[in-house]
Amino acid sequence: MASDTTQITEKSTNDLFQRYNALSVDDKLALLYYVYEAMGGSITPAAPEAADPELAEPLIKELYDLSEDEQLEAMRSVARGDQSDISERYGALSANNQLLVWYGWADAMGKQIVDMPSDYNASGDLSSILSDIKGLEFQSQISLLREAATQMGFSSVTTPPPLAETGVTDSL
Repeated sequence: MASDTTQITEKSTNDLFQRYNALSVDDKLALLYYVYEAMGGSITPAAPEAADPELAEPLIKELYDLSEDEQLEAMRSVARGDQSDISERYGALSANNQLLVWYGWADAMGKQIVDMPSDYNASGDLSSILSDIKGLEFQSQISLLREAATQMGFSSVTTPPPLAETGVTDSL
């Protein structure tokens, strides 16, 4: 589920993420597609050892057997963080595998996965956000995309409370 709290440490990158996060679900999907189309070649090999294709591939390929409407709804379900089978399986993946799933889906669009509608019109400032993402340093691009990926999907796992709330324990 989307949240205003991020793991991004750079203020300018975090501010850009907040602009992305304010987009509609369809605009978020479109932005991910455009980002991967524009920069996919550099994003995917960024951490090949950190992703496990055996875990990501089944989720990527699962969409191939669905109708175009079902494919779009499955991607929307993940982007919204719905409690659905595909969203829960996505939510259980590591951040790098989640990035790999989006890369796989974007790469397959127009082939095995529904393409971007020719009449699509972004409702937010999507082109400005895309331009700003392209202008980021590579590591900041990855941080922003990783944050976007990890805030999608459904997981029943909760973040433990911060040490400030729980106090120091000597049990470890």
